[in-house]
Amino acid sequence: MTEIDIEKENKAIAQEYKELLRISYQTLDATDKKLIRKAFDVAVDAHKEQRRKSGEAYIFHPIAVAKIVASEIGLGATSIAAALLHDVVEDTPITVEDIERLFNPKVAQLVEGLTKISLVQKDLNASMQAENFRKMILTLNDDVRVILIKLADRLHNMQTMDSMAEYKQTKIASETLYIYAPLAHRLGLYNIKTKLEDLGLKYTEPAVYEDIVSKIRETKEQQDAYIKDISEVLKKSLDNENIDYIIKGRPKSIYSIRRKMRAQNVSFDEVYDKFALRIVYKADPHDEKFVAWKIYSIVTDHYRPSPSRLRDWISSPKSTGYEALHITVMGPKGRWVEVQVRSERMDEIAEKGYAAHYKYKNGATEESGLDTWLNLLREALENPETNAVDFVEDFKMNLYSKEIFVFTPKGEIKSLPKGATSLDFAFSIHSEIGIKTRGTRVNGRLVPLNHELKSGDQVEIITSPNQKPTVNWLEYVTTSRAKNKIKNVLNENTKKIAEEGKELLVRKLKHLKVNFNEQVTNELVNFFKLKTSLDLFYRVGIGAIENQQLKDYAAQKSNSFINFFKNKIKRNKDTTASDDIHKPIISSNYDMLVFGTEHDKLDYKLSQCCNPIPGDDVFGFVTINEGIKVHKKDCPNAIGMQSNYAYRIMSAKWIDSSQEEFKAIINITGMDVLGLTNQLTRVISNNMSVNIQSISLSTDAGIFHGQIAVIVKNNTILKKMINAIKKIDGVDKVTREYRT
Repeated sequence: MTEIDIEKENKAIAQEYKELLRISYQTLDATDKKLIRKAFDVAVDAHKEQRRKSGEAYIFHPIAVAKIVASEIGLGATSIAAALLHDVVEDTPITVEDIERLFNPKVAQLVEGLTKISLVQKDLNASMQAENFRKMILTLNDDVRVILIKLADRLHNMQTMDSMAEYKQTKIASETLYIYAPLAHRLGLYNIKTKLEDLGLKYTEPAVYEDIVSKIRETKEQQDAYIKDISEVLKKSLDNENIDYIIKGRPKSIYSIRRKMRAQNVSFDEVYDKFALRIVYKADPHDEKFVAWKIYSIVTDHYRPSPSRLRDWISSPKSTGYEALHITVMGPKGRWVEVQVRSERMDEIAEKGYAAHYKYKNGATEESGLDTWLNLLREALENPETNAVDFVEDFKMNLYSKEIFVFTPKGEIKSLPKGATSLDFAFSIHSEIGIKTRGTRVNGRLVPLNHELKSGDQVEIITSPNQKPTVNWLEYVTTSRAKNKIKNVLNENTKKIAEEGKELLVRKLKHLKVNFNEQVTNELVNFFKLKTSLDLFYRVGIGAIENQQLKDYAAQKSNSFINFFKNKIKRNKDTTASDDIHKPIISSNYDMLVFGTEHDKLDYKLSQCCNPIPGDDVFGFVTINEGIKVHKKDCPNAIGMQSNYAYRIMSAKWIDSSQEEFKAIINITGMDVLGLTNQLTRVISNNMSVNIQSISLSTDAGIFHGQIAVIVKNNTILKKMINAIKKIDGVDKVTREYRT
């Protein structure tokens, strides 16, 4: 770089620093500014020789992270300093001890937490990525700000991924959708969650992302005009009531539009609430609720509301602290519009989450609220000994779940995830109550333990000192807290029964003149096709292994010479069979998938969860027992696999699609028009050598439903056939089914 370039870069760095101080959400006093300046100077010096892949000076990254921490998350000087220093321990000779000496223990603790997250320890028994996530989640026990700074770090990395290799982009974007976006959601950082989701989609499904972005751009003028029409109608009435407010239109996020398209199996044009109106009003704390319902009254005077879509999070805020009134109304031209009503305080909490909470708690400092906030997140951390992947899945489920509000017999309100059962409720009160639950009453009526609760239910738990959980209970609950407690009790019972079973097995084998030792234990585990010795002893303990079965084992053991030949013959047979299984299903003359950068031709199986066919964008996943399985890139399970098991993902593509045939299932709905069946079969059979494997048609009150399984050569032929079916008179919707 020339001297002019260096000078230009130094000016840009200084400008970024000034911007950081200017946009800080918290009020910074002289001491705060001094702390931030010192952190900035140390970071600039530590990273002076480093550059990012894009070529720019590395220091721009920590400054950008600090800016997100300061303005979008709204944290104070300690966190801003930690954000500036978050990579120095990992990337430079500076140690945590140096930071504690130069700054203070709190900054050092935050930087150490962030460094711990970055250093992945290899775990051969579980996914490295899941292990990394588990470690990251467990840092919540230290200081929640570690995770908040990590979210800012992830957001900036997602915003600057263009210069990375495609496989790295997919891996990082999958991780983001899998764990970081749900975490931002759970911490009440809705802006950051939305940005992470949209950027995640940009790199996991680039074609879909670009398509939605271009369509939003095309319809922007119409949307703006539509919002303006509604706003002008509401403004007159709101002004007449002397309400101090602003109205802003807000397009729904690209990711949420994609999710709706997928969930409802509809096109972009068919997603009806692609934008929302937000009314943010000023009010004294004691008038907030009154003004919100006043605005509700004005909105519903002009536009008819949908009663089933009213969400009152002012009377019962979400556990993230989110408060608002969401009203869905029928706007002009017969289109549904969501109107969100929030006070300025509620709006700030929705935007900044954690930090804004404490601004409104009579000047409470950032640190004084940490314990309260952490209590909301500890539940999923209760059993950190579980398998890493299960742990992350359970935690994720708790992060994203919607909430219901139920009552105790005394009228206290409890928040539970949507889908929670009456047994979940028992465990949410206390684990001892959950373990001893004999029955449950909901609204005075006796219900099963797996009864799904709804908001407003009043739940009473009936306990018995003799009650114990059974394995079935795991099917009755949805919350990780309840599952973990049940598993713990079952494991204790299993170990106790296994100990008794081991003693019993030793006695029985002695009777059969077989000496009990480690080799015999392993032979018995294999003989009964079990996984561990614990399974063996437990089954003996509960009487599932009978005396005759043990006699069969003893007889087989004593006749080992004959057994050797039997096994040899069996092995040869197995080898022949497995050779047939593992032969390439498609010979060299046919269409094949190739894997990796070298375009290797490998054995594979097509996954049943998404049924890929030639022409689909796919990837290979190396399974433990079934070799390579091929999935579509937009398979419902793709994000989890690419994030949790990135090291098992193989790039794959079709090299020719002219010979092999594949099955696809098509669902058709429409109006029951005379002759529709004949037209359907004619269109399909005329369509470029498509064969019908099965057809199922039914009508219900004038509505026609059809499901057709066809054999096709590739995706192009299938698309052509679907377009032809759509043109048939009476057909309303044609979709391809993906089995999950």
